Amino acid sequence: MKTLKLLLVNVLIFVILASPALSQGNETPNQTAAPTVVATTVAPTAAATPAATTAASTVVATPVPTAAAPGKFRVGPSVTLRPVTDVIETNQDGIAELFMNNPSLNDVTLNVDVRISVPSGIHVYGQSFGEAAGAGVVAGTFSVPAGSSRTIAVVIKADKSARIGSHTLSFTGLYWPGDNKDAFQPLSLTYPVTVKEPSKNPESAEPSNPKAVPAGAETPKVQIPGFGALLAIFGVFAIARLLSRKT
Repeated sequence: MKTLKLLLVNVLIFVILASPALSQGNETPNQTAAPTVVATTVAPTAAATPAATTAASTVVATPVPTAAAPGKFRVGPSVTLRPVTDVIETNQDGIAELFMNNPSLNDVTLNVDVRISVPSGIHVYGQSFGEAAGAGVVAGTFSVPAGSSRTIAVVIKADKSARIGSHTLSFTGLYWPGDNKDAFQPLSLTYPVTVKEPSKNPESAEPSNPKAVPAGAETPKVQIPGFGALLAIFGVFAIARLLSRKT
């Protein structure tokens, strides 16, 4: 009996002592949650710079006056020597055709300076050709506008002193565009002729065989009497008139 009482007393004491601890374990503390701090770094915002609007300016260049460019050929001209007759006889003269062509694509005039070396006893006649200072050389200068051509008939004759047989005539010279003589080009042509007989009229520019001259070719001008011949003719007429008055 005493033991039972003692046991109950111990249980009671245990209950009394354990009650505050149990009450603390069952209480839910009213705690305020700590705020979560997020570190935010605020990047400084640069002031917006308005985009500069640049107006496109058109610069008008003032042309600087320059000297005109010298003339030149867009297309090369042609200067050729064509054989027509290469045998000289009594009633037939040698005839060569000097052909010059300036294409229409060019804007400048073709100028040609030609010299013909003549063997001894050979005479050469042609439009715009004349005797040069040196013996045995004739020279001529020609102009051919753009888009045109020009043909010169060269008449070749032999006098009695000419050697019977073959001879070679050398055509040399220069050609250039317009006034630009610095752009000259050399010219070198040859023409062989055979002398079988002396020409009928070697001192005359008129060809002995005019039908052989190419159509459209410029023929040499017929020589007219010089001033001395005209003066002699005038003197003959004056003397004749004086004699008629006396009679």
